[in-house]
Formats: sequence, C-alpha cells, structure tokens
Amino acid sequence: MRERRSLPVVGQPQPERADAARNRQKIIEAAARMVTECGTDELSLDEVAREACVGVGTVYRRFGDRTGLLLALIDERERRFQAAFLSGPPPLGPGAPARERIVAFLHALVDRILADEALFLLLEKGGTAKRFTGPYRVHHIHLATLLARACPGADAAYLADALLAPVNAHLIACQREERGMTVEQIKSGLEALAEAVTRATPSA
Repeated sequence: MRERRSLPVVGQPQPERADAARNRQKIIEAAARMVTECGTDELSLDEVAREACVGVGTVYRRFGDRTGLLLALIDERERRFQAAFLSGPPPLGPGAPARERIVAFLHALVDRILADEALFLLLEKGGTAKRFTGPYRVHHIHLATLLARACPGADAAYLADALLAPVNAHLIACQREERGMTVEQIKSGLEALAEAVTRATPSA
C-alpha cells in the first residue's frame, strides 16, 4: 500500500468565476462568524445565506448540505495537517519508523480535533455516512499505510479503524469534561493502544 501524496478533504474544485469565488468566501466567512459568536446550533444553510447576504440557492448549490459547509470550514486547517503528516518533519512526517509515526499521528490528530472541536462534534452528528467521509477517509488511508509497514500481513484497514475509533470529538469531550482526563492522559492511552496493536510484528 503506497502513501498518497495528495489527499484533499473536499477534492480539487474546478476553476471558479470571480463572482462565484467571492460568494464562496463570503459564505465561509459568515459561517465561521456564526460558529464563533453563536456556536454550531445556529448553523443552518438558510441562516448562513442571510448572514452572508446571498441567495439560499447559492449556498445549497455551492455546498450541497450542512456537511459540505462544515467540510469547507475545516478544510484550511485540515490541509495544513495533511501537509504535516505527508511531507513535514519526522516523526509525524516521513523519515521516522512506522511505529513512531503512528503514535505521532494519533497525538497530532487529538490536537487537530480539539482545534475545531465544535465543528467535528457537529460533523459527527450527521450519521454514519457523514462521519466516515472527508477527513476520516484521509486519516484512515494514511494510518492504514503506516500499519501495513509496521505490521506486515495484518489487516491494516481494520486496525486503522480500531485505532481511529477512540479519536473522535464526542469521546474526547466526554473524557475531558465528565471523566476529568487531561489531553496528555488521552494521548498516553492512545500510545499504549498503538503499541499493543503493533507489538507482535517487527517494524518493516
């Protein structure tokens, strides 16, 4: 399994007309303001259209549904995160053993989710089809690639799902708010889990 060099969240858009690009930026900026000022409960496409002073049809044509808008909102940070694990310095980026990169990736993913926690919480509420699209698909491909190197012969795709399962916004919020766990405790637990998964097979 080869590591892909480009894994965009929403895909590479077709070139936009200047007015379409301006409208897209207005919509994203309006949605970001609403999330900052009012939280995610008010984030409906109709409300975003009013805030951005564009037609509702423009928002629906551009983003399709609320999940499409959420993916656009997290896209910039997600692309920076992807660049870090695809081509940044080790151990998150290439150059370190696969096992070290797995741990570094899980730690960085916790930070990534916390940086956009409200948006990831809302994205996860969209149901199974929504939750396992966009960023999750990219993270799964990358982690499965590393697991295939660390554990030759293992079911890397399944193990990637198993390691990603506890790295979700709702569980992390519960661990921090209800169980009083620190971020470092969460990361330490993920590291122990990753070591248990990869311990039996020598690194490739």
